[in-house]
Amino acid sequence: MTDFPLHDPATAPEAARPWLDRAAKVFGFAPNVLKVMAEAPALLEGYMTLSGIFDKTSFSPAERQLILLAAARTERCHYCVAAHSWAAEMAGLPKAVVEAVREGREIADDPRLESLRRFVTHLVSRQGFADAEEIEAFLAGGFTRAQALEIVLGVALKVMSTWTNHLARTPLDEPLSAYAWQPSAGDDLAAE
Repeated sequence: MTDFPLHDPATAPEAARPWLDRAAKVFGFAPNVLKVMAEAPALLEGYMTLSGIFDKTSFSPAERQLILLAAARTERCHYCVAAHSWAAEMAGLPKAVVEAVREGREIADDPRLESLRRFVTHLVSRQGFADAEEIEAFLAGGFTRAQALEIVLGVALKVMSTWTNHLARTPLDEPLSAYAWQPSAGDDLAAE
């Protein structure tokens, strides 16, 4: 359990309250990660603002969720993997694709999405130091250099939430419980 408070609009600092209200309208509930972020209103505002900017990229809603899910899995964030599994299905990403990304395995029947998953995973696991071959494979998958840079924006968004969740050990919300995920025994954070 977290030592960080899970704020609601009544307990949150005043500057965080409009952001929690907005999240509740968008998602149908204020997710726990945002309730934790509310302790630092600037973080919550930054996350929500950056999320809105990421929505303006050239990626489709389903592709954006795949980017966020692949980054979350690579960063071993139990909360974000669950949240983006839920959001990916809502955005129309096929369940088989969501499962492949959650498990870190190839998306066998969609080469374009596999190219995206593979590049995001490579980029995050290498902290942005992408091999030339991986960049070329991403471009050959039908993407552009501009989209490679848009992925950086999505990864920045995930750093904000994954680090918050790692720090606070954010508990899953009830709507996300069906998508619960934990790193496998071979992952660095499995013992925590």
